[in-house]
Amino acid sequence: MAENQNGYHERKSTSLSSGIFIGVELDSTRRLPNFLLSVRLKHVKLGYCYLISNLRYLIVVPLVGVVSFHLSTVTIKDFDLLWGPFRFNFVATVFCSAFFVFLGTLYCVTRPRKVYLVNFACYKPGPEFMCSREDYMEKCRRSGKFNEQNLAFMEKILERSGLGQKTYAAEPNACLAEARKEAEMVIFGAIDQLLAKTGVKTKDIGILVVNCSLFCPTPSLSATVVNHYKLRGNILSYTLGGMGCSAGLISIDLAKQLLQVQGNTYALVVSMEPMTPNLYSGNNESMLMTNCLFRMGGAAILLSNKTSDHGRSKYQLIHSVRTHKGADDKSYGCIFQQEDEEKKVGVALSRDIVGVAGEALKANITTLGPLVLPASEQFMFLVSLLAKKVFDLEIKPYIPNFKLAFEHFCIHAGGKAVLNAMEKNLELTQWHLEPSRMTLHRFGNTSSSSLWYELAYSEAKGRIRKGDRILQIAFGSGFKCNSIVYRALRFIDPAKEKNPWTDEIDEFPV
Repeated sequence: MAENQNGYHERKSTSLSSGIFIGVELDSTRRLPNFLLSVRLKHVKLGYCYLISNLRYLIVVPLVGVVSFHLSTVTIKDFDLLWGPFRFNFVATVFCSAFFVFLGTLYCVTRPRKVYLVNFACYKPGPEFMCSREDYMEKCRRSGKFNEQNLAFMEKILERSGLGQKTYAAEPNACLAEARKEAEMVIFGAIDQLLAKTGVKTKDIGILVVNCSLFCPTPSLSATVVNHYKLRGNILSYTLGGMGCSAGLISIDLAKQLLQVQGNTYALVVSMEPMTPNLYSGNNESMLMTNCLFRMGGAAILLSNKTSDHGRSKYQLIHSVRTHKGADDKSYGCIFQQEDEEKKVGVALSRDIVGVAGEALKANITTLGPLVLPASEQFMFLVSLLAKKVFDLEIKPYIPNFKLAFEHFCIHAGGKAVLNAMEKNLELTQWHLEPSRMTLHRFGNTSSSSLWYELAYSEAKGRIRKGDRILQIAFGSGFKCNSIVYRALRFIDPAKEKNPWTDEIDEFPV
């Protein structure tokens, strides 16, 4: 509110954190205290969150005090009387001891192993692959595969895509040899950087997961990695194909599950998607869009279940949630590889993709919320749900504040429209979406590896502090929405890091 020259408060709309606008007007004849000036509502909300989140301590502490007071009156004679029945009862003593040993053993056997993210590396192509929007359109013209109408359409999509002038792209070529060459260049480049960072010997890697959706040669890409690095013969190797941009998190989840049963080993995860064989040269506009968004890139990640790696690892995996909406026909068909009328293969993107992604996100965070949200947010969501379902009140469902659960968000840089929708649905700020938008601008949509370029951006900016929680969310064909939660084990010093952003991080954000 503003105060006019007569000292009276004028009417003004005040925006509250819930997004509701309330007009407050005071009678000019009565100088009543202004509640909104004397008490800031955001402080009230923070106080509520603190109270509810620490409610268990407020209940336990008085109980501990009462129990401690009563225990202070207990004498040695009372303990002697309590021990008396067991002193000469050998069977009861053995039974109690065996029971506690059994509980301890059961806990040690059934508790999940901790999985650490030791380090990761993102591949940065050489300057010869740097491709501005104009350069990319020139490559498409030289290929002779597009008419002027299609070129105009792609040029318009490129201008609105959010991609900058320094993305990387290879020459479009359907040749299998060129496609394999690009894949090996990206995969080996990322793994070489990762091994140099961690110092891990290849013979110590017991699990290998490689994901690539559209390029699935024989021998598989995982076999290519095994052959190149001469990995051991009993390695558990997997190649995931056709799972879209969310395959990177599926690979992390698969490696995590395998590390729960394979003791004392490392898991190597590689995510990439080659551009060379996937250029669509037909006239279907829904398929031409993929030509404009995807660019060259890849990432390699090293996971470990060794307790000794806790000290040198960057992150610990906390939760992984996978949601699959493939049972719904509209979700299943919104990203579909098919032939057009001229029998040219491409990936068609439906107009429903943003809505489908929103439904998949809703299902995913509904499962994730109880695992990560503070008690205050869960309580408000429960009250909202009861008011709507039980009492049939016409109110909007309460949207939990996920900013209280995470300090950093890595949302798949699939396109500007998807990022805008995520910012609105999760009520995030531009600061939270900055890593995703800058990754889209600098590297384009690198498919399943884009999340790691985003995390590398936050590291290069010096944003990752010890104890910070990071949420990675990715969408993929099928339709799938997957999320993984990490906790930072230490401060990531950007001066000691080497990643694709290091040499140019001062130029961002743009």
